[in-house]
Amino acid sequence: MGAHINGDVSLSSSHSLAWSQDFRFSKHIHDNVHGNIYLDPLFLKFVDTEQFQRLRDLKQLGMAHMVYPGAVHSRFEHSLGVYWLAGEAIHKLKNYQGFELGIDRFDIKTVKLAGLLHDIGHGPYSHLFEREFLPRVYGGYKWSHEQMSVKMVDHIVDEHHIDIDTETIKRVEEMIVASRGTAEPKSSREKHFLYDIIANGRNGIDVDKFDYIVRDCRACGLGCNFEYQRIMESMRVLGDEICYRAKDFLLDLILHKLFATRADLYRTVYTHAKVRAIDLMLVDALVKANDYLEISSHIDDPSQYWKLDDTIIKTIETAPDQELRESRDLIRRIRRRDLYQFCNEYIVPKDKLENFKDVTAQDIVCSQKNGAMLREEGVVVDNVKIDLTRGKHNPLERFFKDYESDEKFSIPDDRVSHLLPTSYQDRIVRVYSKKPELVGAISEAFENFQLRTYGIKAQVHDTPEKKKRPR
Repeated sequence: MGAHINGDVSLSSSHSLAWSQDFRFSKHIHDNVHGNIYLDPLFLKFVDTEQFQRLRDLKQLGMAHMVYPGAVHSRFEHSLGVYWLAGEAIHKLKNYQGFELGIDRFDIKTVKLAGLLHDIGHGPYSHLFEREFLPRVYGGYKWSHEQMSVKMVDHIVDEHHIDIDTETIKRVEEMIVASRGTAEPKSSREKHFLYDIIANGRNGIDVDKFDYIVRDCRACGLGCNFEYQRIMESMRVLGDEICYRAKDFLLDLILHKLFATRADLYRTVYTHAKVRAIDLMLVDALVKANDYLEISSHIDDPSQYWKLDDTIIKTIETAPDQELRESRDLIRRIRRRDLYQFCNEYIVPKDKLENFKDVTAQDIVCSQKNGAMLREEGVVVDNVKIDLTRGKHNPLERFFKDYESDEKFSIPDDRVSHLLPTSYQDRIVRVYSKKPELVGAISEAFENFQLRTYGIKAQVHDTPEKKKRPR
């Protein structure tokens, strides 16, 4: 990720569709990634609502800006970017195979609208709310931002009396939830390939990733040199699936670079040890404040849910209420950089991945030597998973031989390059101490746990002695 951002990536082909669309009656927005973005009147009706504008107050990368100061971009600009790329993708398929595939205005409208609205159901601090806060509050309760996006779309249409037919809304909502497997079975859909443009649950190659990878890299000052334009130029539909041209040898490497860049972002930004320390503290603060502020009480009611955004942290921080004291103290610790202390980490050995189970604070506490006084509430274990988007499986599949061919197939990695990975997933176990004076005892217990579990110390480095000394 050391390369500079490719000039072609920073300026999308914003003008590539100008010859085929009339933008005179569209709103023009200049985006720092894709250049000129144009919003037609129908899409503006959704954008110019308080529910969509709320996305300005949802940071795309949650608390990552506390480590990467430039990472303050929001779900708002990401949604505009996905809208634009979705439009480019469907227009390219229409230009190349429009008559064969029967792509019409309805298809174009629904794909673009799904791109615009796909993230409107996100909660405060994005994935942290869904994956960490709600499971702590509700246990096994099933909730997803995609399902909430569907409810928000219905609410916006009703609340703002948007004149749009039910078939359009139905298709848009199916596209939003398609990647989670919660939509109706594909066998009952027409034009299956349209559902893979925004969020491709089959192999993860979609315009959502094209936008957030480039946008996140730019915001964090990291290199990004994969060319999503070349991927989109190569797209063809065979057997109702989007496939990619195998004869373009560089395309294979570009697709690998897409997933490798995503994995790098996970390792260096999304799961950075300090970022995760702050995330863990914020989750604790939200959980402690939940009973009093009823943060989770409206997660199924879009008429109230839209009022919930990242400003919740300021509400807690500035409130004088005694009931919020513990939450307020945690947020002030974050502000003052008095974070949960990183003790150590290890990568789960490859031969242990198959049967790996998440490590718990209890596992660490039970590994302490006699005489130690560790308790579970003082230990935090973060089980990190980094993959290429399909767990332990290779996401690359469905190539076609050439433009004159109807044959689709997969390409083994060893026919692309011997430098490509042979494993597609990392599991990292990371341990933190809530109090600096416990770092030494927790680090020792963590080492004991590794010896007991694997017969070796799997961590690469010892915890520095200066971190172990009581302050």
